[in-house]
Amino acid sequence: MFSKKTLMITGGTGSFGNTVLKRFLQTDVRQIVIFSRDEKKQEDMRIELHSPKVKFFIGDVRDPASVAAAMQGVDYVFHAAALKQVPSCEFYPMEAVRTNVLGTENVLNAAAACGVQRVVLLSTDKAVYPINAMGISKAMAEKVLIAKARGIGDGRGPIMCATRYGNVMASRGSVIPLFIEKIKAGQPLRITDANMTRFLMSLEDSVDLVLHAFQHGEQGDIFVQKAPASTIGDLAIALKRLFRTEVPTEIIGTRHGEKLYESLVSREEMAKAEDMGKYYRIPADNRDLNYELFISQGNPEANAIDDYTSHNTERLGPEAVTELLLTLSHVREELASYVRLSHK
Repeated sequence: MFSKKTLMITGGTGSFGNTVLKRFLQTDVRQIVIFSRDEKKQEDMRIELHSPKVKFFIGDVRDPASVAAAMQGVDYVFHAAALKQVPSCEFYPMEAVRTNVLGTENVLNAAAACGVQRVVLLSTDKAVYPINAMGISKAMAEKVLIAKARGIGDGRGPIMCATRYGNVMASRGSVIPLFIEKIKAGQPLRITDANMTRFLMSLEDSVDLVLHAFQHGEQGDIFVQKAPASTIGDLAIALKRLFRTEVPTEIIGTRHGEKLYESLVSREEMAKAEDMGKYYRIPADNRDLNYELFISQGNPEANAIDDYTSHNTERLGPEAVTELLLTLSHVREELASYVRLSHK
């Protein structure tokens, strides 16, 4: 479906954008538009790729005009631009609102005005039962998308849907690169809570999820990939085994705004979700402002269903986590360089 088409990736210089590029540059996609505000990362990417298929736009999703200018002639949009760090969003919540909420509205409005065919918003587990500003802003981004999709209806504009996933293994700013950096420096691994669980999803998985949403998404759908999980304690054990080190582990306590486990689908959503094998599809709530329906029609099934979380999904122990880590190119490269240094 991407043959001879133009794809735009907002926030395209991030980990997700780089993974998409590696996969799509081997196809007959006509052009990939990278839209972001970081000129240094764009320049690094341009020099590394040196591909006529990739076009770069400096801009910000906060600015409707720059988004609309970059979206001319675009067929599909991956909306990945966001403020994602929990602490920074806690201290500057309005910055999260401007990028994650208003920026999403700007992208969706431009897509409708420019004749884009499909838009996929990349959301997060933190949007489910949000307890921090980042999660609240991403939850609002999902609500904005569903409202826009409901207003467009079928056949009158771009298909707008979303994907939702937890922390992506070895992505920029995630815990695995941080732990590896500490191990190589011989420093202790600082863990907030050893029993804290997180889903284990690779960057390739995140691209597969977005492609699944593109292929199967209807207006306002949210897609979630089923994934295994592990405790942070077992993840630390697995990394120390891989790098054959005995650096100590320090328990420092849960950080402000941090969850004990990730929730990808709430029980209310699970009651209506479609099981697609590897994925869950959560259809949009398309009720209108007839409040009588909200009062008289409930969903008793929701009371007997659990959320889908990193606590109740398949749990991997240290050995299985070790095997999974070895499938990540980042981990293999870091391990190889660590072995070379240790033999000098």
